[in-house]
Amino acid sequence: MTAESSYSAKDITVLEGLEPVRKRPGMYIGGVGKDGLHHLLWELVDNCVDEAMNGYATSIAVTIHADGCSATVADNGRGIPVDIHPKYQRSALELILTTLHAGGKFDNKLYETSGGLHGVGASVVNALSQKLVATVKRDDATWVQEFKRGVSLGPIAKDGKARGTGTSIFFRPDPAIFEDVSFEVEEVAERLETKAYLNGGLKIVFRDEANKTSQTFHHEGGVADLIQAKVLNSGATPTIDTFFVQRKEEQGFRVEAAVCWTDATREKVSSYVNTIPTQDGGTHELGFRDAVVKAIRNYIETHDLQPRGVNISAEDIREGMVAVISTFIPDPQFQGQTKDRLNNPSARGIVDAIVRPDLEQWFHQNASVGEAVVGRIVQSARARAASRAAATQVRRKASVSHRLNLPGKLADCSSTSPDDSELFIVEGDSAGGSAKQGRDRRTQAVLPLRGKVLNTEQANLSKVLANKELGDVVKALGCGLGDHFDIERLRYHKVILLMDADSDGHHIATLLLTFIYRYLPRLIEGGHVYLAQPPLYRIISGKDTHWARSDGHKERIIGSLRKNSKPEVTRFKGLGEMMPATLYRTTMDPALRSILQVAIPSDQVLETDRVINDLMGKDPSKRFDFIMGGAGNVASLDI
Repeated sequence: MTAESSYSAKDITVLEGLEPVRKRPGMYIGGVGKDGLHHLLWELVDNCVDEAMNGYATSIAVTIHADGCSATVADNGRGIPVDIHPKYQRSALELILTTLHAGGKFDNKLYETSGGLHGVGASVVNALSQKLVATVKRDDATWVQEFKRGVSLGPIAKDGKARGTGTSIFFRPDPAIFEDVSFEVEEVAERLETKAYLNGGLKIVFRDEANKTSQTFHHEGGVADLIQAKVLNSGATPTIDTFFVQRKEEQGFRVEAAVCWTDATREKVSSYVNTIPTQDGGTHELGFRDAVVKAIRNYIETHDLQPRGVNISAEDIREGMVAVISTFIPDPQFQGQTKDRLNNPSARGIVDAIVRPDLEQWFHQNASVGEAVVGRIVQSARARAASRAAATQVRRKASVSHRLNLPGKLADCSSTSPDDSELFIVEGDSAGGSAKQGRDRRTQAVLPLRGKVLNTEQANLSKVLANKELGDVVKALGCGLGDHFDIERLRYHKVILLMDADSDGHHIATLLLTFIYRYLPRLIEGGHVYLAQPPLYRIISGKDTHWARSDGHKERIIGSLRKNSKPEVTRFKGLGEMMPATLYRTTMDPALRSILQVAIPSDQVLETDRVINDLMGKDPSKRFDFIMGGAGNVASLDI
């Protein structure tokens, strides 16, 4: 007889009560590792939070006991009902803790919104616990019932009088089920604090008996406070104020959302449904992302802020964004019991409709913030375009040594510590020779460039990559370009542009800054780029020597000298005319020099982009307007 023909009714197994949970715990809690273990705690905490979010509880207490393997979760809510169910002739408490799909959340009359919807949370905890003790205060009495691996050890018993109401559940996870039954205290504390943020005004007390510590989490500001904590913990620096929309309602949905932009290169969105973290996102998170992109596109179009030739993607808009979206939904449809993803189709459109108008209006009312965000987005779009193009044309090997792939003209320093090392990019071989001779060879490297470098604002990427002078700069820096850029490989933490103090020198410095701004923007963001301040004049008065960086500076120095003195004034035609020792003393010596750090304030990013595009771009009419607009202020020209 074959196996197929012997398959009959007697081979069918029926798992009753809580047997399915113990047989296949992964179906209910995702697994039997640390995540599954903590999921038991979250189920009980979420039940308490449900009481709070519906206005029946104001405080929750969570205790990890001294053994580290058992916990108690308590609230001051209404208390689980203890009266006898008319159909099943058992107490409601026992039904809830021993029966799958038994609870008070199937009827929206009792809970307008809740995290526990399947009626399996508490019973799953009971099934997977070696021991569970439920204590309920209601009807002026205390009621207690004890369970072992999901089975009641006796009927519910009255245990004296009580003041107030509430539920307290002690449980010890079953070591026969879990790989490790010890709770992670830091993870529990972090989760509880997030719950307090998402329920502004709720007090959560967390006690760790093993370490004899107690923490109280209470955040009246709710989501507005949470996003500040998220930004702080990310280590990023916010570039604008935070937008916040609170408890807007539509079709029974309530939404709290907050967003700000930072200097980070990735977006970070934390989403929640009825205070449950949805780690895999879902339709509510998609709706929020839609709202942000649409609001900013509308703002850009309304104020005509789209630069010519720049294609802004949704990815550019959300780069550096830190956001929190907390939704309260009457009947959420989660993907699985662990509730990691929301599937309600309507949530996407509803969240978009709630958030987008408020965010767009906020930008209109705060123009400086709006322009700062758009400026950051434009900069991101340009950098991403350059990165994509560079990835297809540049194939550079990563430097594995301080000495590999360096240009022949580079006079490197002996230090291998980027923190101590400086790179002087110098105009011309003559000035380069003086700088090489006068420098501190231990920490100062010198790279001379020939003539005026390519204007990268007017050149396509292939020309930029083919340009030898700019290629030498990239090789010397060691951090790569485009998708190959890695700030950790930057060989010098000070990159100093050292050009003549005349108009030609200023032009070359501007060309280099344009290249860095467009193709290596993180050097500026990291504070690594500087402008040297070499003297244009030497003024000798008696035994004193003064150095002037400009005509105005020269006149001020001469005006400060004694009236009868006749100073000797020498104008340098270029850095190459200076003796190496003079160049070092006036311009390169860290103890005596004056250098300017290149930085872009967050509220001037868009203006900076516009100015560079106008002055260095292909459209000559912009430069003509600039010249004609300032012609009346010019007293003399340096030709």
